[in-house]
Amino acid sequence: MEFFKGSTQIRFMDRRVHFAILSAILVLGSLVALFTKGLNLGIDFTGGTLIEVRYQQAASVSQVREALARNGFGDAVVQTFGSPQDVLIRLPGGSQASSTALSARVSAALQQTPGGQGLEIRRVEFVGPHVGQELATQGLLALLLVILGILIYVSIRFEWRFAVGSIVALLHDPILILGFFSVSGMEFSVTTLAALLAVMGYSINDTVVIFDRIREYLVQQRNKSVVEVLDMSVNSTLSRTIMTSLTTLLVVLALLFFGGPVIQPFAVTLVIGIIVGTYSSIFIASPVTLWLGLKREHVLKTKLIRAGDREDGARI
Repeated sequence: MEFFKGSTQIRFMDRRVHFAILSAILVLGSLVALFTKGLNLGIDFTGGTLIEVRYQQAASVSQVREALARNGFGDAVVQTFGSPQDVLIRLPGGSQASSTALSARVSAALQQTPGGQGLEIRRVEFVGPHVGQELATQGLLALLLVILGILIYVSIRFEWRFAVGSIVALLHDPILILGFFSVSGMEFSVTTLAALLAVMGYSINDTVVIFDRIREYLVQQRNKSVVEVLDMSVNSTLSRTIMTSLTTLLVVLALLFFGGPVIQPFAVTLVIGIIVGTYSSIFIASPVTLWLGLKREHVLKTKLIRAGDREDGARI
């Protein structure tokens, strides 16, 4: 199935500087937000008790926060959760044994708020601080291992300029996603981290498809310049890229709008990741190889070396 009826001839590389500046601004802004504001980490990472409360009418977050502060919960984090009737309360510290008593105290405190007489405690979860710290460490390690694994894979499969381009695009995507979570204040949990890892795999897949076509055209299209070959490669895979992105995006949007508030951060990560990953595969990965001085000779030399290795192996 083709998205475009005919072949496109969009000159992507002519706008590479503009998109590089745009990406640099977004990445810089994301890094500033991460270092100044940080992430709103869920109790999966920080440890503590999470209590989900359902009111019979729309709840006022400020009144809930004031009621909790009057009853000794001044450090509680309160936010709406999906609908105006649902409130999510995060309490740092505590213990598994005290979770029941803690929820009873919170329930008693919230009954002092308007509409609190008929409230329902829907969920109480506890994560110890040591477990949260371990999850955060393991999550960071998982990200580093994914990046290292992809770097090794691309370095073996492609010439080093392609490897650098893919890694730059790969780092570009999670930085922007983390920047969004920092600016928006949306909770970053273990499920969000899982979505982030999935996005990195999705992004590198798109990049490898385009790089394969670039390598193929550099050998076949000897009369074309490197810039023309890069444009041809992106255009030839554009229909496939758009169809893949749109079909995946439709499924993820269904999760976002109908999956409920629990799955919302996971779905948001995937939505942003699909858009940003498609963008970086086209406007970041390929231009980086060009700025690193990619030439046709580099691909031809790699092919000759690999062909020589195969011939030597056959003789042996």
